[in-house]
Amino acid sequence: MPTDTHEPAGRPTQAGFWRTRTGVAFGIFAVALAAYLLFSHTAHVFQWLPFGLILLCPLMHVFMHGGHNHGGGGKQ
Repeated sequence: MPTDTHEPAGRPTQAGFWRTRTGVAFGIFAVALAAYLLFSHTAHVFQWLPFGLILLCPLMHVFMHGGHNHGGGGKQ
């Protein structure tokens, strides 16, 4: 019984960024920085939180539409 894979046959799979050494190191650093800011500078974090939420809207729009294959073009 074959296993269900979503990769084309004959094509090697490539690990995502978050599974590389650099990605793991960046994730640990980001979590440590977030914890430091939240525990040591709580007032400053909450002061800038509304601006961060407003900034997330265009960033999510830009980066989350990458996989939709917009752009028109030929037949499928």
